[in-house]
Amino acid sequence: MREYIGKMHRWRASWLGIVCACTLPVAATRVRADTIVLKNGRRINALSVSENGDKIRYETAAGTLTLPKAIVDHIEHSGTSREAVAPSHELAMKPPSVTAVSPELSSNKAELDAKLIHDGAVDRDYLGELENRARSGNPPANWNAAVAHHAAAQFELAHNQMELALTDERQALIYAPQQPVFLMNVAYLHLRRSEYTQSLDYLELARRVAPEDADIAKLTGWAYYGLNKLDLAVSEWKHALFLRPDAETEAALKKALRDKQEEEQYKENESSHFKLRYSGASEPALAHDVLRTLEHHYVVIENELSYSPPDSIGVILYTQQAFADITQAPSWVGALNDGRIRVPVQGLSEVTPELSRVLKHELTHSFIQQKTQGHAPTWIQEGLAQWMEGKRSDGAAQTLVSMYASAPEQSAEHFTGDWMRMSNDEVAVAYAWALANVECILSTGGMSDLDRIMERMASGYAPEVATRAVTRAGYAELDAETVEFLRKSYTH
Repeated sequence: MREYIGKMHRWRASWLGIVCACTLPVAATRVRADTIVLKNGRRINALSVSENGDKIRYETAAGTLTLPKAIVDHIEHSGTSREAVAPSHELAMKPPSVTAVSPELSSNKAELDAKLIHDGAVDRDYLGELENRARSGNPPANWNAAVAHHAAAQFELAHNQMELALTDERQALIYAPQQPVFLMNVAYLHLRRSEYTQSLDYLELARRVAPEDADIAKLTGWAYYGLNKLDLAVSEWKHALFLRPDAETEAALKKALRDKQEEEQYKENESSHFKLRYSGASEPALAHDVLRTLEHHYVVIENELSYSPPDSIGVILYTQQAFADITQAPSWVGALNDGRIRVPVQGLSEVTPELSRVLKHELTHSFIQQKTQGHAPTWIQEGLAQWMEGKRSDGAAQTLVSMYASAPEQSAEHFTGDWMRMSNDEVAVAYAWALANVECILSTGGMSDLDRIMERMASGYAPEVATRAVTRAGYAELDAETVEFLRKSYTH
């Protein structure tokens, strides 16, 4: 067993940059790598992809893997991703990237490569064989079973199969319960699901085994930031930097310190589902009213989306200047959700109808982000958030119908464009199309259709593939159906 543990520790230096690359809680971006899109909608991220006869070869950190070409729909090379993700003012932190198991984790790498993962899937029969061997109590057999489940989890995560990945990573802990790498990977997967409290449970176990591990401190800081515990997040990230210099941790710390400095004198309040901080310039009655309003909206959204976020949601009430200084958002952004709901409320003494609408819009983003595990595209985020706050397409219907008639291709820009680079006029059109698309889906299939689309996104389906699987319409067809819906519903 010591031989295997020795290999584990030698591998940790390389694992640092692969498994625990924790990024800042800012805008989500796409990794610049090749993506294999299977015919069933699954997406596989790879370092590079090439064709070899009837096989597709792709490189990962674990080496070269192959897929039958017959199951591949198409390949997206670096820079050709066709999905737009939500802009920075509407998204929580992007999770760290995780790749397949390191070759040095096991002396049986060749066997793992040949038997565990082939034909684009994990061989469960082979995993069963390793588990049977582990029942003998032989330490190397236990270790091989643990490593195999870990490798399976990494493969499944690359395919966005989060549930399977978490199940296999937990299974690895059954055979090696005190290995920090496996404990941290389970914690990481909970972080990906915005389950910060559960993540901390595993990070605390990992810290008992490796008390001076910089990666544990780094991820613990991330979990505390997600729980809106800035003091603890700052402390963990400072400790991580003391243990090892790291540019990402340093950047995360700087952002947390900016928040902490601004909020140092803020007052605090909380309710069942929210932790609120507000400027001393705000009326205490306003803070209570905001929490009451948010709790009301929470119940409504929870019922509509059939989902409950696992942890409390942070809310910050700013003055106008503090909001501009801290968020540095475009001028057209009236509020922001980057994991915490940030709203300027200067001059208000109670929740107005407009503020209530803004709070419901931003809270919807928190639900969508966590329900889809960060995979919802901008048009879903903004379309559903507008619909939940009560907006409808009656005022924009004629404009959208006319625009589609003269330039159908321009109507699709909100599916693929970078909303943060749009002008005020362009982003207004993008918002209108997103709302109309969501309305169209709801008019035919109800919230159950939208719910199934989001569930497929959470399972790893590409957004357009998930939409087509439920509605039988890709983006082009959805726009055409949306125009017909607008004509019948709002134009005469």
